[in-house]
Amino acid sequence: MERLYSPWRSQYIETYDKMEECFLCSATKNPDEDEKRLVLYRGENAFIIMNLYPYNAGHLMVAPYQHIGDYTEVDDKVLCEISKLTKLGIKALRKSLKPDGFNLGYNLGRVAGAGLESHLHNHIVPRWNGDTNFMPVIGQVKVISQDLKELYDKIKKAIHEVKDVE
Repeated sequence: MERLYSPWRSQYIETYDKMEECFLCSATKNPDEDEKRLVLYRGENAFIIMNLYPYNAGHLMVAPYQHIGDYTEVDDKVLCEISKLTKLGIKALRKSLKPDGFNLGYNLGRVAGAGLESHLHNHIVPRWNGDTNFMPVIGQVKVISQDLKELYDKIKKAIHEVKDVE
């Protein structure tokens, strides 16, 4: 059995219980801070945000504005928009970063890997052939080869380009 280690996320995990407010809720309070908070796109009921502690470059999350953690209690209209924004995120990542594939998914509950279980969010993790290397296992570090700000600008531009085509 292979294992996926993510020691670079320990900074988030160690501060999670000390957070005064949900980071997803606080990220959308002020549209003027979208770049600072890594919010890429705002829909009617949901938004796309970059993961500050990514598994790979371009790791996105799609979340509802509503602070809700139980998938079965989310309104169907909101779930539909989350799906549409996931599709938009994939198209933008294909255009901007050209990944070979994606991991998509929700982590529902702490035991399922949720770092933030009280606010539902869908992960979009771009993957490339050969993107697994020795650094996370041997060196206890994750190599993200691009600056978050550069990635933000590149993906945001792509979102607007593919959105205009739809």
